[in-house]
Amino acid sequence: MINYWINKSTIKNDIFIPKYYNPEIQTFLNSLKHTHDCLSIQEMVELGYIEHSTGHEIGKHAYGTGDIPFIRTSDISNWELKTIPKQGVSREIYEQYAEKQDVREGDILLVRDGTYLIGHNCFISKIDKELIYQSHIIKIRIKNHELISPELFFIILNSDIVQQQIRSVQFTADIIDTIGQRFNQIVFPIPKDINIQKQLTLKTQISLKKRNYGKAFIKHCPTMIEDILLNGKSEVAEKFMELDIENILNLLGSDTITAEFGDFNSFIINSNEISKDIFIPKYYDPDIDNELNILSNNCDIVTFKELKEKNVLNYSTGDEIGKLAYGTGSIPFIRTSDFSNWEIKHDPKQGVSEEIYNEYAEKQNTQIEDILLVRDGTYLIGSSCIITEFDQKSLYCGGLYKIRSNDKNYLDPYLLLGLLNSYIVKRQIRTKQFTRDVIDTIGNRIDEVKIPIPKNDEVKKSISKLIKETVLNRINAREEIKLLSNQVITLKIE
Repeated sequence: MINYWINKSTIKNDIFIPKYYNPEIQTFLNSLKHTHDCLSIQEMVELGYIEHSTGHEIGKHAYGTGDIPFIRTSDISNWELKTIPKQGVSREIYEQYAEKQDVREGDILLVRDGTYLIGHNCFISKIDKELIYQSHIIKIRIKNHELISPELFFIILNSDIVQQQIRSVQFTADIIDTIGQRFNQIVFPIPKDINIQKQLTLKTQISLKKRNYGKAFIKHCPTMIEDILLNGKSEVAEKFMELDIENILNLLGSDTITAEFGDFNSFIINSNEISKDIFIPKYYDPDIDNELNILSNNCDIVTFKELKEKNVLNYSTGDEIGKLAYGTGSIPFIRTSDFSNWEIKHDPKQGVSEEIYNEYAEKQNTQIEDILLVRDGTYLIGSSCIITEFDQKSLYCGGLYKIRSNDKNYLDPYLLLGLLNSYIVKRQIRTKQFTRDVIDTIGNRIDEVKIPIPKNDEVKKSISKLIKETVLNRINAREEIKLLSNQVITLKIE
């Protein structure tokens, strides 16, 4: 759409935003009426299909009081919740809101307020245990599964035509964008054919199940890796993969980002132990050295710098291409907020043109199985993901390290990904974190971070195999969901 004319009588509620009346959207919806029932959110509420409500603002004083996740808009990515949300609350605060919010398996959380995040959504699963969510998020519950299944509603929500409508009704309220009550105007094209509905529902259930099992593995992986490194045996991870979802639920905790910071209170060191005039207590956390000494029985304890000097690894930062390049094309420009749960978002915030990509592509040389790790930020520092075939053609920003294994026999990329997400490595990264100007970073202190690499080759292979299978199964299921969100409109089921 570039421009169009409309009659003055079609203006609604004194809204003079051109995109609100995008005629292409209505024309497309009209073309679907023979094969789909086109119902607005308001109509589905009135017919008893669904109900929806918003969350609460609990106040910043509640942040960090416990480990029960407080879900914010940035905690929703790739149709799921992050395994380690940014903020956690105490049980006392949780119980103030839990009954009102009443989040259950099969509910859908949708971002209502923000800018680029508006329209992002997730499907609540069994592994999303106790949680509360903020007021910028809408919770949608399917009341009658015979009229429409939660999974069918979910993939329709993620179809291009519905996401376009969400963008068209978006507006600025004070200092933040929102869809406000206009959410009720969004029209859902529901396939009339019951057999097609059932096929789409089943396929979506299978894809979500694959992603949820993988997410459970990712969530529990730091604990399993610690056990493997300590005992020199990989059985704990192999047994985990054999469990059903009910037994997995019994193992999973509710960690938030605070789990990465350690829990030391005080200690004494000699003045000659002060390094590089660094007087930040956490930098010298003695518990880390004590744990690494114990792990040395079964692991080679090697710094990033040593691995680089031995040419086992190389790592470098990306480029800042400038805001003028944003939105010039569809090639992903990956930033620190563009990945979670070990993978890159299927819809990164910014895209660049082929011309800009070609300017940086040879220098950045991103390859499959490279690892991206956040260098600059605050809570995101130390987050990592692995490049797959779906992400290879992309650029990455200067706040990220790209890490490549040059010796995959000694340090396989998937093994490295698991080790980078172990508590002992995450805690080290947090101790190296410092404030530079207005942003936190680990800077070149990544050189000092020690990686505990298992000495046993069979253990290494086992970890690598499990992590690789988890990552690839989840990525394939993610791509299947993208495909299904298109098929729900075309009705061409493969």
